[in-house]
Amino acid sequence: MLQPASGNQPAVDVRKLVLGVEDVWHDNGPRLDRPLRRGHVAALLKNPYAGRYVDDIQPMMEALKPLGREMARRLIDALGGPGAIQAYGKGALIGLAGELEHGALWHVPGGYAMRELLEGSHAIVPSTTKIGAAGSIIDIPIHHRVAAYVRSHFDSVEVRVPDGPRPDEMMLVLAMTTGSRPHARVGGLKAEEISKFDGQR
Repeated sequence: MLQPASGNQPAVDVRKLVLGVEDVWHDNGPRLDRPLRRGHVAALLKNPYAGRYVDDIQPMMEALKPLGREMARRLIDALGGPGAIQAYGKGALIGLAGELEHGALWHVPGGYAMRELLEGSHAIVPSTTKIGAAGSIIDIPIHHRVAAYVRSHFDSVEVRVPDGPRPDEMMLVLAMTTGSRPHARVGGLKAEEISKFDGQR
């Protein structure tokens, strides 16, 4: 997947996309009638700013928007469609020749892509960014897509790609789930109690 450079926007050169889905029937508790489905999609792509300091990196944020929409669409389809998705999160793992700020380029393209395709997603998309070598693990934080204070949906999805990111790459990740933790029972706001639709409660 290659989106050539355009104007002041760098090329988006994707080496590969990795899609993962798991079905969870229980977590050492009663078996669920329907499994919790948790998934992620990761893109390994060239970091155009690797190995050097560039003051204005925002053009890459705009360039990544089509990739964000494509990744969100693939993951939503894999998990059963927009109506199945209850929670989401995102993250970026930057190769060793990059810098932490390069991961922040994913905030708008990744977060807005999911919210655009998941109608009624009022909650901010939780996020994490780190620098690491190929094969490093990144834990993507998850919470309810309508109200961030729904405690039952606090979760994380672990993502690892053995051969990435290479030093001059970045790994951009979206994650979603179809429900709460398998045996959520620690109180707090419940999904059916969401009333303010302010992204929090």
